[in-house]
Amino acid sequence: MARKVAVVLFNLGGPDGPDDVQPFLRNLFRDPAIIGAPGPVREILAWFISTTRAPSARKNYELMGGGSPLRAESEKQADALITQLSQAEPDTEFRAFIAMRYWHPFVEECVAEVTAWKADEVVLLPLYPQFSTSTTGSSLTGWSAAGGPDARIVCCYPQTPDFIQAHADLIRKTWHDAGFSPVARLLFSAHGLPKRTVEQGDPYQWQIEQTCRAVAERLPELDDWQICYQSRVGPLEWIGPSTEDAIETAARAGKDIILTPIAFVSEHIETLVELDEEYGALAREKGVTAYYRVPALGISDGYIRTLTQLTLDALKGPCGLKPPCGERICPTEFGKCPNKVAPNV
Repeated sequence: MARKVAVVLFNLGGPDGPDDVQPFLRNLFRDPAIIGAPGPVREILAWFISTTRAPSARKNYELMGGGSPLRAESEKQADALITQLSQAEPDTEFRAFIAMRYWHPFVEECVAEVTAWKADEVVLLPLYPQFSTSTTGSSLTGWSAAGGPDARIVCCYPQTPDFIQAHADLIRKTWHDAGFSPVARLLFSAHGLPKRTVEQGDPYQWQIEQTCRAVAERLPELDDWQICYQSRVGPLEWIGPSTEDAIETAARAGKDIILTPIAFVSEHIETLVELDEEYGALAREKGVTAYYRVPALGISDGYIRTLTQLTLDALKGPCGLKPPCGERICPTEFGKCPNKVAPNV
């Protein structure tokens, strides 16, 4: 009988339609990994933020047909991954399961499906390349709280060669389509975090920087580049510079802009609305001559190869975090890294 391997893909989730927008936002902001206030205060804040933000958020989702494409995009990635895994190990039965943090299919629903399928092995595979307590960390918390079975856990993959090359290939193609603009500035736009989250030991920003440097090394012809952060919410100070500021700075310097979503592997509201519509309009307003947005990785060959190899590697050895403790890539100052044992340096 073939070994049954469940591959659980973690992602954020998104509303299926207009009526789902407010409850989706409430689920997001009631997560302690997003708002660290005490429980009752957090619940009040989540209700207030979701209520006040829902009307404008619905308008943005209307630009995408009323709901988020993230589930459909994740399912495409899941199908492509299972195809490659089945080719690599034809004697193993692989099945992918989607586990969304803030909307259906919720982590709890995924745990029930995996349990009912009676998988022999479970691999938890985040569609977040860079680890953060607010993304992969929150999903792992949800998996544990829902009684998820023991699993092999992929922590992160910010410098995996095929992942890096996939980004470089899409950026180079976009630059080619731009006519190899000699005045282009490459902006790596990542989702932001409150500054205090990083100061408390979250390794996300450091991992973003490693990803961007590795991609830039493969694009020596595009040596004018900058990292920036988008999607700021609330009154806290966030890591920067902001994507808005980076666009304005490029405009003052007379640069064309090639902008790539470096922390988003699927098209969704942050790419299709924030990057394409809002930041595209800002670039035109500030006098940028040409603004090109690089597609998200989606089902690009390099990215699916990355997910395939991560899954196969995770199946080696016992359950637990992959890579195992002692092989962490983050400096020891980042205490929120799940690999808590210092590297040999």
